[in-house]
Amino acid sequence: MENTRQQNQWAVAEIEISYSSIIKPSQRPKVSASRDAVEIFKSSWDMGKLELLEQFKVLLLNRANKAIGIFEVSSGGISGTVADPKLIFATALKAGACGIILCHNHPSGNLTPSQADIDLTRKLKEGGRFLEIQVLDHLILTCEHYTSFADEGLL
Repeated sequence: MENTRQQNQWAVAEIEISYSSIIKPSQRPKVSASRDAVEIFKSSWDMGKLELLEQFKVLLLNRANKAIGIFEVSSGGISGTVADPKLIFATALKAGACGIILCHNHPSGNLTPSQADIDLTRKLKEGGRFLEIQVLDHLILTCEHYTSFADEGLL
């Protein structure tokens, strides 16, 4: 009995990492400009929520800037949502992403990035540098238009 208790004391869960996709690499859309990323995000966004509540998503890209997939980081309230850097980078690492594009919506229709948006982008860009995962852009979506941090020189 004592020996079993000692063995359990050192037991830990085994972590397994895997990624699979049903989309062939040749069929993945390539992101060459912010507009391309916006179209990919909009195709996966529940448009009924775009003006209702704030959501944060990440587009994962391979070395050729082809879309690996989209990860919904969070879904919040009318005036905000939480974007956890650990979840963002854990997902990017698991998928083997070389680059990411951040995206969230502003239900208010305001396209101006808040200071919190700017601070989060800087934090994620810095974290990505250490992990060799490039933060290529941060997009703010509304039902009518978008803002690109990269296009506006905010990245």
